[in-house]
Amino acid sequence: MPDQFTFGSVVKACSGGGNVVLGRQLHAQVVKSEVGSHLIAQNALIAMYSKFDQIADAWNVFSRIATRDLISWGSIIAGFSQLGYDREALFHFKEMLCHGDYQPNEYIFGSVFSACSSLLHSEYGRQIHGICIKFGLGRNVFAGCSLCDMYARCGFLDFARIIFNQIERPDLASWNAIIAGVANNSNVNEALSLFGRMRHLRMIPDGLTVRSLLCACTSPLALSQGMQVHSYIIKMGFDSSVSECNALLAMYAKCSTLRSAFLVFKELGKNADSVSWNSILTACMQHNQAEEIFRLLKQMLVSQNKPDHITLMNVIGACAEIASMEMGNQVHCYIMKTGHVLDVYVMNGLIDMYIKCGSLEIARELFDFMEDPNVVSWSSLIVGYAQFGYGEESLELFRRMKSQGVRPNEVTLLGVLSACSHVGLVEEGLQLLRNMETEYGIIPTREHCSCVVDLLARAGHIHEAEAFINQMALDPCVLMWKTLLAACKTHGNVDVGERAAENILKVDPTNSAAHVLLCNIYASSKRWEDVARLRRSMKEMGMRKIPGQSWIEVKNRISVFFAEDSNHPERDRIYTILKELWLQMLDEDRIQFQI
Repeated sequence: MPDQFTFGSVVKACSGGGNVVLGRQLHAQVVKSEVGSHLIAQNALIAMYSKFDQIADAWNVFSRIATRDLISWGSIIAGFSQLGYDREALFHFKEMLCHGDYQPNEYIFGSVFSACSSLLHSEYGRQIHGICIKFGLGRNVFAGCSLCDMYARCGFLDFARIIFNQIERPDLASWNAIIAGVANNSNVNEALSLFGRMRHLRMIPDGLTVRSLLCACTSPLALSQGMQVHSYIIKMGFDSSVSECNALLAMYAKCSTLRSAFLVFKELGKNADSVSWNSILTACMQHNQAEEIFRLLKQMLVSQNKPDHITLMNVIGACAEIASMEMGNQVHCYIMKTGHVLDVYVMNGLIDMYIKCGSLEIARELFDFMEDPNVVSWSSLIVGYAQFGYGEESLELFRRMKSQGVRPNEVTLLGVLSACSHVGLVEEGLQLLRNMETEYGIIPTREHCSCVVDLLARAGHIHEAEAFINQMALDPCVLMWKTLLAACKTHGNVDVGERAAENILKVDPTNSAAHVLLCNIYASSKRWEDVARLRRSMKEMGMRKIPGQSWIEVKNRISVFFAEDSNHPERDRIYTILKELWLQMLDEDRIQFQI
């Protein structure tokens, strides 16, 4: 008959094979056998169920062990940590210490540090770090690697460097941990310096090392370093790996032109996976190439990779960017057919898209269809109603949101302040600003302050708006002064208008909008000499008003129009129609005058 060693070996072999049904059959054999309660077989079952992602079964085996050993505790803690049950991993670590009979080893510390890292809970990590030193494992390579990663992820990069330097003989995982920590903070030069030290010690980098280096390259200034890493990838043969190519694609999208990202994507060819497609779609979104996204989507639909929620978020974003209701409806239909309508992020994207396309009704229908809308869902609709001038509806939604226990974020309060501005609820808006930090834990930003300036200026409180700008803790931005200047034009306040324009021109001397608005204020006050002086100054500086722009979608084609545009392909027909409309307007005026 098989003994505990036999069962331990066979269960371990089964967990490596990935056959959960066979694993349960072996579990039944262990229970039936005479050695079913032996620790070797029980510990092997805990490890097996953890590898099968069956943490409940692993815990059931663990809970039935009468006398546990260090391997039992280590297996269940590692299982919880690896499967994302981080709080449970920390709880069981605490339980193990309370028994007092066990001295944690480096593998257990590695698991609990990993749990702290996932929770971004540095305070727990620091306490466990002290316990680790107490048990003499402060310089251990396995525990030190996880500890270094934990400090780096929690934002304590200096502590991560200290821990790494204390490891006696750092292995590849330790080097990867410190390089990834530095790279995630965009310290590309330090990441490359560590990479150089690593190679000098004849440590051979792997794919994770180069992917971390590429993640450090997040701006055009880091393009040179990114290209160096690219050269190394080709030299070492990593360019045949899809994961490394995806990292390269993302790097070029952030640091260079879209063309470089497309070259990497083209080299992938049929090897491109869903991450590759999503990376190039995200790159197109970052570079404002909405039409390119639609072209790529058509190619993706005929490939072996099917769109997921990230793909659809990019496509929905492209529809919102160009306000294409036609394309948005088609994407919406595809989402319904593929079942992605149950994804809250996709639904939020659709709500935002319909609002930007001007269809509040459909956006509201989608919102009402959602079973459990989150703060983004509420915020999108609140901001949408406010932007379209439905202040009362926006405020009613805000009240409903609070009554259902959803905590507002910065965007929500921005929409509420905008709604107060449209409705003219000055005191309510000011009260909300005063209570933002105490009631909602949100520190007012420049965007919130800009809304308050608009709130006061719209209501005609021009001097109060100016005083608010001068007294606020943040440095005022150009938008605030522009808002005030536009209100001065509406209410004919020349003095405040001049000061607002002066503050704008201090920051941006060539700001045409400020000159034009101030010119209009002078004209409405019949100060023609000042109008002439200002126009003369604009002419001397070669300043022109930025022309207005609009667009319309007809039969899946988007036509863009500029004021005084002479380059449109149908320019002659457009100006002919405009002339006819102008003549009809003149005739209508003459008829009304005669009546």
